[in-house]
Amino acid sequence: MPLIAIEEHWIMPDVTSALRAMPHTDESLAFNEMGDNQQRLEDLAADRIAAMDAQGIDLSVLALTPPGTHPLPPEDALRLSRAANDVAAEAVSRNPTRFRSLSTLPMSSPKDVAGELERAAGTGHVGTMVYSRAGDLFLDDPAYDDFFSAASELGQPVFIHPQLPSDAVRDASYRGFDPMTNLALATFGWGWHLDAATAALRLILRGTFDRHPDLQIVLGHWGEMLLFWLDRADSLSHIAGLQRPVSGYIRSNFHITASGMLNPALLQHALSVTSADRLIFSTDYPFQRPAKEEIDSFLNHFSTDAEREQFSWANAASLFGIDL
Repeated sequence: MPLIAIEEHWIMPDVTSALRAMPHTDESLAFNEMGDNQQRLEDLAADRIAAMDAQGIDLSVLALTPPGTHPLPPEDALRLSRAANDVAAEAVSRNPTRFRSLSTLPMSSPKDVAGELERAAGTGHVGTMVYSRAGDLFLDDPAYDDFFSAASELGQPVFIHPQLPSDAVRDASYRGFDPMTNLALATFGWGWHLDAATAALRLILRGTFDRHPDLQIVLGHWGEMLLFWLDRADSLSHIAGLQRPVSGYIRSNFHITASGMLNPALLQHALSVTSADRLIFSTDYPFQRPAKEEIDSFLNHFSTDAEREQFSWANAASLFGIDL
């Protein structure tokens, strides 16, 4: 049975250098440099393929690490988004049986986002990865509606990935400890996931999927906590004047990936609130590194072969138009 992983990160040194040169550096960049992460992230060839082989992964969908180019000034964001998308497309062309890629977009320059999405799709990118905001602009800001319209028309799924919350949110909720605890609380321990879930919920409440019913979104980490709060989130639907409950949009416009969190309890909860055709495998490479034995063991928790195949490869192939 094939195995496709859809949230497998990489970095481009020029993007990292530009982010490092910003007046306020995104502290989460430090995670890219821990251990051998940087080496693994920069490699788009033999070493990465060897890691995939060791895990039993047939095809990886590459995606730039957060925060992408979002914090950069508009001109730099556009230039480096184009460069990163070209590098990723070249990596796919060198190993077309092992890689596909998600584009990165110049979200700090809203007028250029739809154009770069279309250009990247034309060079073979199968979707795009964005983060919850660019500067002070939330994803649901009307400035991005042309982008979501283009994504829907082009059939480009949009992966909403976590990023470091804003300074204002960090000051309000994620400081007061030692620097590393502050950062961990604001990122992988809590803040990243609440930030991404809020971005997704805001898109629903903004009526994005009423305007663009074919638009497809991917959330990592088993839905970034949103799947666990749908009973309460549904109460927002009438107030916001939506056509359906929040949970209805989750079931029709959202796909959920595991991000290397191979916990059977999380799988069972996801299956209780959405359907097996909405769940997709990923490892969050290189930040999570499940061994082949762990992956095989987890796949045994599906109750049917059909559901196991959907999660392992068929849903990803259908969503991203991947031929194996």
